[in-house]
Amino acid sequence: MAKVAITDLGTGNLHSVINAIEKVARSATVVSTRLPAAIRSADRLVLPGQGAIGTWMQALEHDETRTAIEDALQNKPVLGICLGLQALYAHSDEDGGTPGLRVLSGRVVRFKSDLQDAGRRIKIPHMGWSAVHQTRKHPLWAGIPQDTRFYFVHSYHAETNVRSEVAATAQYGLEFVCAAAADNLFAVQFHPEKSRHQGLRLLENFIQWDGEA
Repeated sequence: MAKVAITDLGTGNLHSVINAIEKVARSATVVSTRLPAAIRSADRLVLPGQGAIGTWMQALEHDETRTAIEDALQNKPVLGICLGLQALYAHSDEDGGTPGLRVLSGRVVRFKSDLQDAGRRIKIPHMGWSAVHQTRKHPLWAGIPQDTRFYFVHSYHAETNVRSEVAATAQYGLEFVCAAAADNLFAVQFHPEKSRHQGLRLLENFIQWDGEA
């Protein structure tokens, strides 16, 4: 029986992620854990997170969890969600500047307060439904039409010059990276667990994914 590990780093929304994964992976064992042994023994790994990146990274500082996650990023399918996307970059401006895992090329910055849409200043955080524009083919997009709307909650976003790592963009006063992919890694800024049937389809695609892009 396949095993899916969902990392518990104390950064919120874990229950919703677990419920959604269990719904689409009925034949799999789904565990919420921060134990290195459980992460290493899993067939695939989910990195969820909601809140501040500093808290997420601090949870990795004093044990072997970070090493187990970094190993998984090299050898098994991994899905990052929200902070699980932002933590993969080299650096985030949040919490006074926070180093990331340096898996993806680029950095995470805050939405500027003077951004406008149709002549009106937009609110920060970006909260609500936005169209996700797929910029490359990937197995996790299977059955999900172009510009499908997903649910977002975030004040920071990733930016990169490495277009080959960008899997989708969205618009909120500017175009920003909302999905990234590299080898056996796929990560999204939006919340598939809160995005109804289209979110469940993406999670189901992840459960069926062999890690090959």
